[in-house]
Amino acid sequence: ADEEEANIYSRFINPNSTELEDKMAILEGTETAFAVASGMAAISSTFMALLKQGDTILACNSIFGSTHTVLTKYLPKFGINHRYVSVTASAEEWENAIDDSVKMIFLETPTNPGLEIIDLEMVGKIAKKHNIIFVVDNCFATPLIQQPQQYGADLIIHSGTKWIDGQGRVLGGMVCGTK
Repeated sequence: ADEEEANIYSRFINPNSTELEDKMAILEGTETAFAVASGMAAISSTFMALLKQGDTILACNSIFGSTHTVLTKYLPKFGINHRYVSVTASAEEWENAIDDSVKMIFLETPTNPGLEIIDLEMVGKIAKKHNIIFVVDNCFATPLIQQPQQYGADLIIHSGTKWIDGQGRVLGGMVCGTK
């Protein structure tokens, strides 16, 4: 009944995931974090929680293959569209890709698997200017190399199977951001 905050049911909250969430929030410099079953669960749940029919995701054109599949195969079933922008796009090209339907910008930097770099500060300023949710998949760089929230990212995604665990020993995902 949500009458007390406690470790009542391990699937919802437990000391292990709470510890991971607290540490990831500290590392990313965010207010909080939320652990999920996988990196794709983090991405999919973020899309589904924040977007609705008629919304568009503006994404970089170099993204993880499974993310591309979610954008092109699954989200259209719910009326959620996507549009790609080149990894090398200028600020003007990002701006030109925005219309009233764009509710989220999603990108990876470095990209997976091409390791291409996108100017987070530039895209963050554009997202803020247009009041668009800015989501960054930071699993390749990790918070050791970059903290996207410093450049305006609202949410930071991680796949635990990448560099957070050392590459492939665990399965898990994180969404870091504000409460």
